[in-house]
Parts: sequence; structure tokens; C-alpha cells
Amino acid sequence: QVQLVESGGGLVQAGGSLRLSCTASGSIFRLNVMGWYRQAPGKQRDLVARITSGGSTDYADSVKGRFTISRDNAKNTVYLEMNSLKPEDTAVYYCKRDAYVREGVVYARDDWGQGTQVTVSS
Repeated sequence: QVQLVESGGGLVQAGGSLRLSCTASGSIFRLNVMGWYRQAPGKQRDLVARITSGGSTDYADSVKGRFTISRDNAKNTVYLEMNSLKPEDTAVYYCKRDAYVREGVVYARDDWGQGTQVTVSS
């Protein structure tokens, strides 16, 4: 069973930075497609950024140029570096294993972490 543990959230002023971490256990991490999602109060949970097993990345338009997703397979960890934070970035941020890839076949998964709160004050 895959377990995902996020850390790094907190309170920051607008314009500041935070780095979120998500450490995985129970899987072959280098095969995983990992995503960061966020959910603000009263809103749906949306994809923020995704990184494939090969290191390709994808971002929501609202965070392009400000957020960077990366991974360290040796540490079984995916990161989300968040810069130039805005009050509208306030949300609970979740790490998710979207899929794993084995021998060219993509297997969709729905494994979530517990979430970490990010609050950006104006």
C-alpha cells in the first residue's frame, strides 16, 4: 500500500516562497507519475503540477513561471517550489500518485496524501 506524507506548508506573506515535500513509501518511486493538487475552501480540488517518471512536467496556467515541481528518486520524494505566492494560492495542497509506468504501460492510480495547509496573507 502506497503512503504519501506531505510537509512544508505554513503561513507566508504575499510575494514569499515555500517548498512542499512529499515522501512516498510502498512503491517503486521512480516509476510513479506524481502530482500536486490544491483545494481552497468551497472549491474543487485542482491539479497544480505533475511530473512524469521521465521527468516531464506540466503546470496549471495560474502557477506557470512561479511554481516548480521536481523529484528526487533516491529520496522517494517529490517537491513543489512555490515562489511569488499570492493570496489566491491559499489552499490545502495534496500530493497524489497519479499513475505508474511499467514497460511502457501506464497504470492509473488514485493514492493521496493527507494534505498540507498553505496560507498566503496579503
